[in-house]
Amino acid sequence: MSNDSHGSTIAVSSGLKQPYHLVDPSPWPLVGALSAGLTVVGGVLAMHGNGLALLLIGLLCIVGTMFVWWRDVLRESHNPLMHTPVVRLGLRYGMMLFISSEVMFFVAFFWAYFSFALFPETVSGATVAVWPPQGVVTFDPFHLPFLNTMILLLSGTTVTWAHHSLLHGDRKGLTWGLGLTILLGLSFTTCQAIEYSDAPFHFINGGVFSSVFFLATGFHGVHVIVGTIFLTVCWFRALKGDFTPQRHFGFEAAAWYWHFVDVVWLFLFICIYWWGQGPVLAS
Repeated sequence: MSNDSHGSTIAVSSGLKQPYHLVDPSPWPLVGALSAGLTVVGGVLAMHGNGLALLLIGLLCIVGTMFVWWRDVLRESHNPLMHTPVVRLGLRYGMMLFISSEVMFFVAFFWAYFSFALFPETVSGATVAVWPPQGVVTFDPFHLPFLNTMILLLSGTTVTWAHHSLLHGDRKGLTWGLGLTILLGLSFTTCQAIEYSDAPFHFINGGVFSSVFFLATGFHGVHVIVGTIFLTVCWFRALKGDFTPQRHFGFEAAAWYWHFVDVVWLFLFICIYWWGQGPVLAS
């Protein structure tokens, strides 16, 4: 029986005339949007010396919204009449579109970086200019950045191991693979925090190079933290036995997201840390 016919069968048996799940009214989209707006306003004010409390409140509201919203979705997923095969296919399309939007998000940062790196005269106004700008001391790419690259590449293999174990009904391999991936994600975040604390330049009043560097790598770091939380939720669900070889989209979405984070970091390492240690002369 095909997925569509199976979904239609479930819909008929449940009294519905179509196989789609019509969600109940929820306050979390509105609360999440307001929390994100509060965070942005607080972040802008914090960069100007005020608004740190507003930023923290916004972040706490976002975390709380994520928790209760995910809780509601997980409760729905336990009811096979709600997450029919057609609905699960829509969830996959939604995750693909979300990751595509994230790709374009980072394309903007790379565009800004290469715009300044290839045409550094737009920064200094001089006829002959270099990138990075004069006086900027860059990181050694084969120190902490290289270690972080190895950590993320290893985490990609452990999450793949977890996925393989799940497909073959190996629950122990699933939990071990997820656990190791979470630890590697935390290790990456720790190393990046150490790197930022030792940075020879600063985000505030540090010029164009530091602004692009911290925005690109900082937002990637935020994505690593979000991905680690995502995998942690999956780890607890795996311990409860929520995933089966046939139904495990929650884990699959987390694995897709984590591989996306891995690939973005490879581009950051090659373009900003390695190639960007310059100098690149303007023509």
